[in-house]
Amino acid sequence: MKDAQNLHLKVQELCDCFSTTDPLKEMSEIKTDDDRMEAALKWLALSALHGVNNNAKKITVKKTNDGNVSVTAEYRDTELPSPGPDVADHIFEAVRKMTYLEDKKGKSEFSLGLGNSSLDLTISVKDKDDYKKVSLKFP
Repeated sequence: MKDAQNLHLKVQELCDCFSTTDPLKEMSEIKTDDDRMEAALKWLALSALHGVNNNAKKITVKKTNDGNVSVTAEYRDTELPSPGPDVADHIFEAVRKMTYLEDKKGKSEFSLGLGNSSLDLTISVKDKDDYKKVSLKFP
């Protein structure tokens, strides 16, 4: 399994790679990616890019125990493309590895290089009996 530093670096590389694309279009195609961990990291990068481009306050992915996955952005109450249940599981795994959050609830600062600048996000995780949730909070 890849270590947390490599996952973080890969997210930054994907941000650079997709910086000139339409993040929502790319997010809508993630469900079909064969490499689920790669898709999870791509989703995190695209979410960060979408949030920056659209002045989002927060983007949240939530998966219920029955497998439903929803993604919302807090700049206006709207649904974003879902990564699907398999990729969502890898998003939760990647975030926990990169942030070292092991408790059922927690948050961590997460610095993300974007081009020639950087962005400091706050990532929060929450595991409840009936759902899991990861939120990216933008400055």
